[in-house]
Amino acid sequence: MLAEGGDYGRSTLGGGEKVNVEYVSANPTGPMHVGHCRGAVVGDALANLLAFAGYEVTKEYYINDAGAQIDVLAQSALLRYREALGEDIGDIPAGLYPGDYLKPVGAALATEFADRLKAMPADEALAIAKDRTIDAMMALIREDLAALNVNHEVFFSERALHANNAAAIRAAITELTMKGHVYKGKLPPPKGETSEDWEDREQTLFRSTDVGDDIDRPLMKSDGAYTYFAADLAYMKDKLARGFTKLIFILGADHGGYVKRMEALTRALSGGAASLTILLCQLVKLYRDGEPVRMSKRAGEFVTLRDVVDEVGRDPVRFMMLYRKADAPLDFDFAKVTEQSKDNPVFYVQYASARCHSVFRQAREAFPGVDFDRDALAAEAGRLGDEGEVALIRKLAEWPRLVEAAAAAMEPHRVAFFLFDLASALHSQWNRGTENPDLRFVKVKEPQLTRARLGLVQAVLDVLASGLAIIGADAPREMR
Repeated sequence: MLAEGGDYGRSTLGGGEKVNVEYVSANPTGPMHVGHCRGAVVGDALANLLAFAGYEVTKEYYINDAGAQIDVLAQSALLRYREALGEDIGDIPAGLYPGDYLKPVGAALATEFADRLKAMPADEALAIAKDRTIDAMMALIREDLAALNVNHEVFFSERALHANNAAAIRAAITELTMKGHVYKGKLPPPKGETSEDWEDREQTLFRSTDVGDDIDRPLMKSDGAYTYFAADLAYMKDKLARGFTKLIFILGADHGGYVKRMEALTRALSGGAASLTILLCQLVKLYRDGEPVRMSKRAGEFVTLRDVVDEVGRDPVRFMMLYRKADAPLDFDFAKVTEQSKDNPVFYVQYASARCHSVFRQAREAFPGVDFDRDALAAEAGRLGDEGEVALIRKLAEWPRLVEAAAAAMEPHRVAFFLFDLASALHSQWNRGTENPDLRFVKVKEPQLTRARLGLVQAVLDVLASGLAIIGADAPREMR
């Protein structure tokens, strides 16, 4: 463990396989809300875990910057533009976005264009507002995600798929047709539910039932426009063309209907050469001292991700979002995640890191000028034999297997659970030393035994740092 240091537990399980992890991918219609927070953390931690397990990972965000909701966003921004010019706009009409976060966008449009947008044809003004507003919202989203320590490597624009008369979508449909998965036909009406894609007419269909779906999927609407699913097809084709053989989507629980159709699409396009996993994250409920948290004034309709991060800090948010399995509901209490006690897992784990560093500070004070490098510590490891020390070593020995098992199962929450158990073992041994001086990590009159115990502390520190890095949190040197 000491020889490998921060690489202890790092695996070659993935064999360099190219993995695309797509997560968050929220519509750029406003600031991130707390509903996006869990998927952001789960996706980011899973990507970190897979990289630690030997996969070549790309973190990706799909920008849903096409469609009716973007037109509504631009109309909302134009309303704020008129407000910035001094017009009394009254109450925000139903159907538009009411949040104050669009006021700066309106003000920026007023500064750039003065009253010229009002004189333009409506479609031209809307196109300009659309471009400016999407850019502003994506800048806002990037800032919110950065505050959570989430940094995507690729931002893929849906509008790019519709460029040049939707050339990318047409090419994807052509490829699927050549593979024998597209035909002209009619779909039966959906049973007991409405579907925006259903029309009682002959249409272009993806024969997705041949590759595991429940129903064939339409690719074109009666007006000649492509369906949302057709854009999904082009996007999937693009990912496969970039060489990814393992695709992972992190979605909210309300997207369960996407699973079979996207799995079918992956099989059809790749001929089974690529795999797709969709992880669904359940809801997060916010509480303060047991009472539900109210909506954000800034957003107008919801609690923003930034509200939560600003109040309790990045690390508590990231750790606690992983302290339940993703498909289980999660209650997040602001008061509990800021407690300095064992009942607050993130504090307990980070305090273990700070405690390890404090042991080394004590040792350097007790043995000034003595070398505590890894080789010196490892040379004395055979002196460890106390039952608490052995328990710590056994727990540390689980780390490589834990990494591989969590990566294989795509369950980053296992890392958070393991770190809590490791921290518990360390604190337990510390407490035993408090009660029995013979068990303390630093023994002033026994430098060799001290080195042995410091080696154990260093190994704990290495694993805590690696695990917290996967989670996306810091391993502090001290806590006050």
